Amino acid sequence: MPSSRTSYATLPAGEITDAVPRRPRYAVATAALALSGVLLVWFPGESWRMHVLLLLGMALGAVLYLTSFGFVSSYREFVLRRGTAGLQAQIVMLMLATALFAPVLANGSAFGHSMSGAVAPVGIQVLAGAFLFGLGMQLAGGCGSGTLFTAGGGSMRMLVVLLFFCAGSFWASLHMSWWERLPSRGEVVLGDLVGWTGATALQLAILAAVWTWLALLAPAGAERSPRRISVFAGNRTLLAGAVLLAVLAFLVLLVAGHPWSITWAFALWGAKAAIAFGWQPDNSAFWNGDFQRTALEGGILEDVTSVTDIGIVLGALGAAGITGRFRPRMSFSAASLAAAVIGGLAMGYGARIAYGCNIGAFFSGVASTSLHGWVWIIAALGGTAIGARLRPWFGLQDRARG
Repeated sequence: MPSSRTSYATLPAGEITDAVPRRPRYAVATAALALSGVLLVWFPGESWRMHVLLLLGMALGAVLYLTSFGFVSSYREFVLRRGTAGLQAQIVMLMLATALFAPVLANGSAFGHSMSGAVAPVGIQVLAGAFLFGLGMQLAGGCGSGTLFTAGGGSMRMLVVLLFFCAGSFWASLHMSWWERLPSRGEVVLGDLVGWTGATALQLAILAAVWTWLALLAPAGAERSPRRISVFAGNRTLLAGAVLLAVLAFLVLLVAGHPWSITWAFALWGAKAAIAFGWQPDNSAFWNGDFQRTALEGGILEDVTSVTDIGIVLGALGAAGITGRFRPRMSFSAASLAAAVIGGLAMGYGARIAYGCNIGAFFSGVASTSLHGWVWIIAALGGTAIGARLRPWFGLQDRARG
């Protein structure tokens, strides 16, 4: 849970109660559908693509919410208690995504449209950003995807996290020139180095080895524990989430032309808010890049990542309504609120300088055979080790689902 108190907004499916009457349940789900319908009619320009991306985002949000497929709690379980179920599920997700992405990225196009992977330089800024993100997500109680689906599911605290996530992302964008001058080895992509067939086989072998190591590392007696997943007899909800998310991420790649990402939109939203308060982008090297300037001058609904993110929120909102778990409440302490602010800023800043979060940098990076994705997760686990131990200082319990 992102808060120190129980909230129906993020309870796992096995803990659903009948506390919410049917009419309010359906009213929330209907509202989510109505909002999505308005957006589908409102889309400008290249509408067919945005229509599909909104629907894919909604599917991603529903899957994340209904399967409680979290990254934050999985990392914390691993560093504090050697719990491996969440990480093993992520390995399954990565293996399937690698196999699906490789033919498309090797070809460079699909259905007449160009395709590119999530590729970024391997350098100090990725290490620093991922470490900061790992620390921040433990205080916030949600990662990039977790912030969106728990906010959509009714967590008011996560709306605070989202606000400061955007602020942190924008703040970091103003410093990108400095970070990019730090030592870096440039982009390292296995598919380019050894060929896509060899790279795919090598990465699948490495992922399988990591999965096996995690299974052996699980605490004694974990065979009956929800922390450990087995492809044949383990936590089938986590496994289903891993498979569905990998397939949906592949569809996002086909439609968007690049892998699933989340946090670019937060930087864009932060910049647009700053403009509303009088900020001028003319003196910012980052925001004067062709892509960034075009995004700033365009509407939110013209940005691929923004549309997918909005879809995730709406999908989670609909899922929370249907299951009767949409129960917004403001029951969190001042200390928990402080953790939300600090965690949101840390995640926003870290994600921007590390070229993404657990989705855009780690998942999409590794699935694209980019070395920066592997560097990201190692540094993020280091930040997690510290952030997880800071949580009690803010009165946070181990209930996060992000």
